[in-house]
Amino acid sequence: MKFLDKLLSSEIKRRKWEAIGYTVLISWLLTLLNIFVIGSYGIALFILIPLFIGVSSTFLYGYKNTTSQKVASKITLLTLSAYVAGLLVFAIEGIICIAMVFPLALILTGIGSAVGFVLAEKTIFRPKNIITSMILFIVSIPLMAFVEKDSVPALTSVTTSIEINASPEAVWKNVVEFPELTAPTELIFKSGIAYPTSAKIVGSGVGAIRYCNFNTGRFVEPITVWDSPRLLQFSVEEQPGPMKELSFWDIKAPHLHDYFVSKQGQFTLTAQANGTTRLEGTTWYYHKIAPAFYWEIWSNYIVHSIHQRVLSHIKSNAEHEKQAQSQ
Repeated sequence: MKFLDKLLSSEIKRRKWEAIGYTVLISWLLTLLNIFVIGSYGIALFILIPLFIGVSSTFLYGYKNTTSQKVASKITLLTLSAYVAGLLVFAIEGIICIAMVFPLALILTGIGSAVGFVLAEKTIFRPKNIITSMILFIVSIPLMAFVEKDSVPALTSVTTSIEINASPEAVWKNVVEFPELTAPTELIFKSGIAYPTSAKIVGSGVGAIRYCNFNTGRFVEPITVWDSPRLLQFSVEEQPGPMKELSFWDIKAPHLHDYFVSKQGQFTLTAQANGTTRLEGTTWYYHKIAPAFYWEIWSNYIVHSIHQRVLSHIKSNAEHEKQAQSQ
């Protein structure tokens, strides 16, 4: 404990910035280690580091210093803000990804702050055990990253449907390929998430290659099932980046490459009794980002939004063609 006595000032205002500074510095180092050395975006990065920010900032500020949970929470919020600002300024992450993870980070740092507050009060009784526990906690973060790095991600499917006032035959030709879409108006796409712009196909039947163009590049989709006008199924051979990060700099974060992977997709067309067609779009994907339960909320929403953009465009084209033919 003599180490902490020398490291931390007894003056309250100075102690506040020391608690924030030491915590942020260690958190940045752990983040860089996770991302650029180990190559892991998982529990260590998105759960353990936010917990550490809460525990460390509160504990260091409260060590031999009478404080309150309210003050401790403010210290933790300032620490989290400084940590996030560093990620942006040093081009480690962009605004979109930080906005996505921020709700989770806010909850976890709050939990960590509560734990740190209790630990700070107990340093009077068991100081050596608490310091040892803090060191072990720090060491466990890169160890967890190494363990989860090679875990096998689960395949997830997302299905979106729409009803189109046209025959399956009319819908089918708009599914196989479709002309340029108008510029997106949805906030999610304006913020930088990749969106589809058009689709072209080379060939016909199984073995044909469909190219689904996005604003970030193109998906190369070899056709595996061609059951006109009922089912079009394809694998994904190549795919572009999932987003363009909003940042002051040109972000080249590793998670923009091979961390969200689309494996296959399909369109199912079902004729309805009332003469319309039910069109379903399905995408199978996996992501190497944890915790899966949290990130699937975002990724499923994004995939649904992409589906909806494509399906609405197909609906508009097919119904417009039907209307033109009836005139």
